[in-house]
Amino acid sequence: MRYSCLIAIILTHVFTFGQKQTRAEYIEMYRQIAMDEMVRTGIPASITLAQGIIESGDGNSRLATKANNHFGIKCHDWEGPKIKHDDDAKNECFRKYKSVEESYQDHSDFLTTKSRYSSLFELKPDDYKGWAKGLKQAGYATSPTYAKALISVIEENELYIYDQQILAERKDKKTESGSRISDVEIGENRKIAYNNRVKYILADSNDSYEKLAEELHMFSWQLPKYNEQASNTRLNAGDIVYLQPKRNRTYGKEKTYVVREGETLNSISQEFAVKESKLRERNNIPEEAEPEVGAELLLRGKGKGTKVVTVYKPKEKRPEEKENDTEAPVQDDEFIIEFEL
Repeated sequence: MRYSCLIAIILTHVFTFGQKQTRAEYIEMYRQIAMDEMVRTGIPASITLAQGIIESGDGNSRLATKANNHFGIKCHDWEGPKIKHDDDAKNECFRKYKSVEESYQDHSDFLTTKSRYSSLFELKPDDYKGWAKGLKQAGYATSPTYAKALISVIEENELYIYDQQILAERKDKKTESGSRISDVEIGENRKIAYNNRVKYILADSNDSYEKLAEELHMFSWQLPKYNEQASNTRLNAGDIVYLQPKRNRTYGKEKTYVVREGETLNSISQEFAVKESKLRERNNIPEEAEPEVGAELLLRGKGKGTKVVTVYKPKEKRPEEKENDTEAPVQDDEFIIEFEL
């Protein structure tokens, strides 16, 4: 009997060795990660799963099996592990991940941080057809039938039910009338809320980005990157800590904002959940400058005749200032610049 069982086990391994993963198995294995990413970033779970299915060949491609890369994302500005793979050309550079979950998270971050995909986040969260067409138009894939392929995979496998499940479970009660901030769930030790469609928590007095990353099971680089701050930035009680990338613009009623005493672009960025880099770009504010008190900032759209006054930080030099400049410095080393948008 023992030998018969052993032979059966060996034969099972022989027949299953090298057997490819089925689409149903792929969906069952990774649907929860896709749903978690929908909650975290707003990308429809159906789209994420369909892209993973197509790009990884149901998880059987070389990039998926050797590098955990399920979305065919190339290196670009990637500083992590890499793998060479033939794609549009031979030996192209692709990102390599420690786990499939990391691949899914990086896929979400890739879409949320690239400006060419920003219009997709204005679609309804269950508009998978709009997302499919938008991804193709934005150049995610070179295939002319990419959008149709995504829609076909979603509908044939009813992946849209995962979008519907997330939307059904989502709570969206406003804390106060007209507020842009709304609570969505209560964690075991943290109150989790949304601001401008971006998930965040409030820091405690003894928190740090490193401590929070460990507690929330996130990578150490994520929180500093999402909040556009250094990893060793000191957190104070009540500070907003975003758990996903901020948006390129506001989605509430606020279109402009008047700068108050003591505020910086980073603090305004944190208040409205809009990327500091996008605030600078939209308002023509250089890297080394901060907005002057009373300046009116654009939070979204384009302004007509809006004036933004910026003042250089006291410890910064103007771009044209030379090292051997012997002229008397301007008082307080401040320089006023005006921009007309």
